[in-house]
Order: sequence, then structure tokens, then C-alpha cells
Amino acid sequence: MVLMLVTLAGLFSPQDTTSARTILRAATVLDGRGGVQHNVDILVVGSRIARIAPRGALPAGARVVDLGDRTVLPGLIDAHTHPVWYFNRQNRLHTSADGDTPAQSMLAAAANAYATLLAGFTTIQSVGSRSDADLRDWIATQGLPGPRILTSLEPLADPRVGPDSLRALVRQRRAQGADLIKIFASASIREGGQQTMSDSQLVAVCGEAKSLGLRTLVHAHSAAAVRAATLAGCTQVEHGIFVTQEVLTLMAQRGTYFDPQCALVFRNYLDNRARYLGIGNYTDSGFAAMERALPLAAADIRLALATPGLKVVYGTDAVAGADGHNAEDLICRVEKAAEAPMHAIMAAMSLNAEAMGLAARIGAIAPGLEADIIAVDGDPLRDITALRHVSFVMKSGRIVRF
Repeated sequence: MVLMLVTLAGLFSPQDTTSARTILRAATVLDGRGGVQHNVDILVVGSRIARIAPRGALPAGARVVDLGDRTVLPGLIDAHTHPVWYFNRQNRLHTSADGDTPAQSMLAAAANAYATLLAGFTTIQSVGSRSDADLRDWIATQGLPGPRILTSLEPLADPRVGPDSLRALVRQRRAQGADLIKIFASASIREGGQQTMSDSQLVAVCGEAKSLGLRTLVHAHSAAAVRAATLAGCTQVEHGIFVTQEVLTLMAQRGTYFDPQCALVFRNYLDNRARYLGIGNYTDSGFAAMERALPLAAADIRLALATPGLKVVYGTDAVAGADGHNAEDLICRVEKAAEAPMHAIMAAMSLNAEAMGLAARIGAIAPGLEADIIAVDGDPLRDITALRHVSFVMKSGRIVRF
């Protein structure tokens, strides 16, 4: 494993590519913002998209990569992941008690990150673990192959901590290098999802983060917790299994992003029940709660999508067992929640980029943006399951799958 990662790091190690020129020849391009183009060439210079022109109109002298009849899209973005979660060599969820060393755990996280990249996800948001920072930085600067990572580091989850201490923790996370702040405002779905952080605690965390220029993501299942996070000015709410129309409308009015999950996280837990059962709140009653949540999840997304002005982003909450399957919730949103394929695709591209504050860098195929470009076999506008068949991946101008 170590030799494999060292070899991969060598293949992807930083080098001067500022003058490298590649033309991607595309039959169909979905630009990530709702546009469709046919029979075009995409000129990539260094790490960025330089021009998009009719086929054959670009100057000679660049390497040409003909993508045939595949559909070309921007790199996908997952707004909620946990790449450091993994199954250990005993085929159980890794915990601090299983004896794995920090190095072994980081190797597992690197493997998860690589699987996610090969699945076409060139940017993910990990929320969160302290070790995310090392994974993020080695991918960004040391050639480790994986998606671009934004991380909250450790989330703020203890409801016994007062507002002033929470503000101090926000400042600490920023000093430690967090890209955003993650807060648990409610219990897990396995424990009923009731509000755990008070309104004043949420105001303290989200207000302090905003003053420091940091976004906030709030784990919230109950309608009360979602409402409190919205009124506190938090940036984005995760999950919202028990959300109501009244609260969804409030989120739309306040400009709060909503990140509901459709099926992947629940299916993954249920399919891997033996690997989780008996650890923490992964109990028989907890699994029963997740079974009950499955039909609610798709219904919530339908309700959210029908709420005027609500920004419904795309995050999977991918945990151990789900890495590399991150497109499954897009398929679920189309098949189970009746979302239009183009709308779902935009959620995982330009809307996610906007929510992360990265719209000027990623999320679309357009001149000046990072050359994060994928291709899939088939047409996802006709059959969304084509997103399972990623056969080309370029990240920041580097081809990592072809």
C-alpha cells in the first residue's frame, strides 16, 4: 500500500505545467450552469480552461485528446463527505480502539480519496476530522492523488459548552486551518434527531464564524433545529429529515443553503450493517430509525425542490463503504424525488461551487476556471445512471483517468 501511494504521488507530483496545452475534443458538453454545447474543442493551458471553440477552430500545437461520443461535464462536487472513515482489517468500522496506527488510518483515507476522484468528484467538503488537514494539504501540495478538499476539522458538538467558549473554539479552528465550521445542532437520526444546541449557542458560533469570514454547516434533523440554525444566520443546513414546509420557506427567505441526502448514506449503513452494529449508536433501534428515514428523505427533497427560491445543494454524507459511489444520490434525486437531471447536475457543480465560495474557480466548464473536467459513457440528461460510468477525469489540467 505504501509503495502504491508513493508511486502514485510520484506520478501526480507537482511540476511546472504552466505552458502545457491540451485540447479536449468533445461531442457534447454540459457546462455545469445549464448550458449544452456540441462538437467543440476545449483548450486547457496549464491548470485552467483557456478557450472553448467549434471543433477544429483552435490553433495547432496542442496535445489533442478525443473523447469520442462521451458526455463531458465539469468535475463533480460533494458538499458533505467523511473520507477518513474506513473499514479496518477486521472488516469493522475503524475506531481508536482497534489498534490501527495513524499512518495506517491515513493510508486508508488516501485510498478513499483516490476512489472518490476516479468517480469524477474533483472537489469534496469533509466535515470533519482533524486528520482531514493532512489529507487536504498532501493532495494540494505533495502530489497525492485525490479531490480538492475543504475541511471543517473537528466539528463543534458538545451542547454543554457555553456561547463564549464556542466563540473561542471557532477562533481555534480557524487558527488550526479550518476552511469552514461544522456544528451539531441536533442529535443523530439514530437517536431521534431532536435539537441539542440552543438558539443562543448557534447564534454565537455562526456569528463568530461570519465575523472571521468562515462559512458554517449545521447538522440538523428536527424542524426546530433547522429553524434555529436558519435564524442564527448559519450558511448551510445538512440533512433536515424532519423539516417542514414552513421551515423550508424560511430558509429560502434567508438565503440558507439546504443539503438533504436522498439514499446513499442510509443504504450504505444498512448494506454494511454487520460492519457498524454495536459501535456507538449503531444499534438495532438506530438501524430501524434509518430504515424509517429512507422514504422521508426522498419526500423531503421533493418538498425542498418545490420551495421557491430555496438553494438545494448536493452532499452525500459519504462514510465508510460509500467512497467512490458519491453519484448515487444524484441518481436517487432524479429517480425518487423527480428532480430534472440538469437541475441535479447543476446542484453538484455550479450551485455547490457557489455555496463553497468557489464559483470563480470551479463548478463549470468556462474560460478562466480550473480545468476540472470529466466524461461519462452515455447521456446523463436521458439516463442519469450514466454518472456511474465515469471514464475520463482531469483535475486542474492533469489527466488522472482515461
